[in-house]
This record gives sequence, structure tokens and C-alpha cells, in this order.
Amino acid sequence: MKVLITGATGLVGKAITKVLHQHDIPVHYLTTSKRKIVSSENYKGFYWNPSNGKIDMACFDGVTSIINLAGATIAKKWTTSYKEKVLSSRLDSLNTLNTGLHKIDTSQIEYLVSASAIGIYPSSQIDLCDEKDVGVDDSFLGRVVEKWEDKINEFKKYPFNVTTLRIGIVLSNEGGALPKMAKPIKNFAGAAMGSGEQWQSWIHIDDLAEMFVFAITNNISGVFNAVAPNPVTNAKMTKELAKVLKRPLILPNVPRWAMKLLLGEMSYLLFASQRVCSKRIEKQGFIFQYSNIGPALEHLLGSSRPKEEDALVSLDKEYV
Repeated sequence: MKVLITGATGLVGKAITKVLHQHDIPVHYLTTSKRKIVSSENYKGFYWNPSNGKIDMACFDGVTSIINLAGATIAKKWTTSYKEKVLSSRLDSLNTLNTGLHKIDTSQIEYLVSASAIGIYPSSQIDLCDEKDVGVDDSFLGRVVEKWEDKINEFKKYPFNVTTLRIGIVLSNEGGALPKMAKPIKNFAGAAMGSGEQWQSWIHIDDLAEMFVFAITNNISGVFNAVAPNPVTNAKMTKELAKVLKRPLILPNVPRWAMKLLLGEMSYLLFASQRVCSKRIEKQGFIFQYSNIGPALEHLLGSSRPKEEDALVSLDKEYV
């Protein structure tokens, strides 16, 4: 087995690469940065530029599975130009992969697993969302994910399995949402957002990495929710963070208008509510190491962590 990864130098890509290497599975990866190309026995980089369709065809040599993580982070202010980048980065990457696959014998490929997002589900404080739901959230993010998944579905014409993982809030002490959520609480300025009743479906970075590897080592295909079994409200998430960080919560909830003033349209991410079910991937045999928010946060931020994990490393913003 050999795996080709787009987005291998980002937060999730690094975690997946680590798991693959633990199983002695070599990795090819695509990057838009030539300075990030390295070549070793089990980790080899190749240049691509999805914005103009360029791809080094050698990246497919010996590859049996493809993991697609490419897409610009949504955690930047949603200006008109940046919103275009969020969408185009996802669609252009898949188009470029598709063009490359047209030029090779795809009988060597067994699996393509692509990231997606739970942002496709309509925001609701009542509904429990599963993969059978066909509604799309009436938001920028909902529309992006709908177009993203339409593009992923184009790969079903090939003879390999196509799997889509709808990812929730990824919890990691090395970047992403968690350090941003923890910072105000550490500084005694933590508070829930709005009513605090909006649901947050999350997943520990270790479980997410294992799920991607599970998807290419088991005969599964289709759409699966990549979230832990027990989502929590924003108020519960905030309280659990404060407990782990040993900080009081002394401020009132942050009003929605204040975050809208500060972040603009992107503030929607803080108030959207998606309570998402993980039963389908569990029925396939996947076992979560972190099912509950308390132990997950304790592992990532608690005082019992090894000292070498103390530094919070900012998320690599390169998307391919």
C-alpha cells in the first residue's frame, strides 16, 4: 500500500501521515510550495498547482489510495475575494486530481477518501443530523460544502471506492479551533457565545486521523460523519475547557452582534448549530478513543500532558 495525500503538510494531514507511518505505509504528497518538497523512503513530495491544473504525474507511481484534504482554511475573514478562494481551492484541487487520474491506469487505485464538512447540515438546535439528511444549510459554508461534495461525487465513475468524511470541529493542541477557544479562557476572559445552546459536533485529532486510515484499510464507501459520538453545546464546551484549564468563567455570554461586528460574516461559525450523529461509521467497526469532551480536552490541554506538548503551534495555513 502507498497513499497519496493532498494537504499533507496541514494539521490533519500531518496527523494522518503519522498514523500511516506507524503502520509502515509510505506517503506521497502534493504541495504548492516547492520548498516543502522532500524525498525519503516513506515520505515523498510532488509539486502541483491546482489553480492552473498542473500536477506532477509521478505522484501516482505505486499509489493505491488517495486522501484529499485540500482546501483553504475557513478561519479567515470572509471577504468576497477570500470566499472565492475557499471555494476554488476545493474545486480546483479535485479537478486537477481528476485530470491526473484520467491519464493513468486507475486499476491500481482502491480508495479515494475526501474531506468534507458538517457545515452542509442545516443549523438547528433540535435536529440530530445523519448522512441520510438531504437538506443544505442556507449559508456560505453550506453552499461551499454542497458544491465540494458534488465535485467529489464525480470520482464515482472510477472503479475504486469513494468515501466522503464530513468533519466536525477538530480538536488539537497544535492548531485549528482549540487554541483559539482556549486563549480567552486562559486569560480569564472566557464566555459562551450567544445563548450557548448551539450544538458543536467535535472530533479529537487522533480519532480523525485514525478514521481516514480506517477508510482506506476497510471496504467502505459513501458519506460518513467524522464526529465524536457525543456532541456538546457551546456552553458545555466552554465549561469543560474552563474546568481543564482551571479558570473561572466570570463574564456574561458574548452577544452575537458583538462577534458580527468583529468578524463579519465569518461569525456565523460561532453560532451555527449542528448536532451530528456518528452511528454510521461506528456500525462499520470504527472505535473512538475519545467519545466524550472531558477526556478529550484533558488529553489535549490538561496538566497531565507531557511537557513537550505544551507549546501551541499555529496551524499551517497552506491548503495543498
